[in-house]
Amino acid sequence: MRRIAEWTVVGAMVGAVAVAGCSSGQSPVCDSLDAVQQSAAQLRNVNVSENGLSQVRTDLSQLDAALRQLGTEAKSQFAPQLGAVKSSASQLSTSVATAKEAPNAANLAAVGGTLRAIQGSVQELGNAMSEAC
Repeated sequence: MRRIAEWTVVGAMVGAVAVAGCSSGQSPVCDSLDAVQQSAAQLRNVNVSENGLSQVRTDLSQLDAALRQLGTEAKSQFAPQLGAVKSSASQLSTSVATAKEAPNAANLAAVGGTLRAIQGSVQELGNAMSEAC
């Protein structure tokens, strides 16, 4: 009887170790991708009429930090996709600066267009990294 109890405890411990090994979390590169996707979602959901362009700049800074971290984690493996997101972010920064200087309909529409470009490039990045994450 005691032998069965010992094997039950050993079996439970082995099972717990196996489950812990499987649920140890994502790789750092996947965590960084999540941060980029969350930052892009914040940009997508910003309400410029309520929060102004300063909120876009704040969210863009968060996206930039997340992109730098992902670039560090991913090295050159996803360089083309990261480059596309960085390029879109740079265009958004320029559009925001222009709209801040001259807040007219055309410049605000340009901000909206570059926000959509970021969403598309982040989606392409996620698709490229889907097997890794």
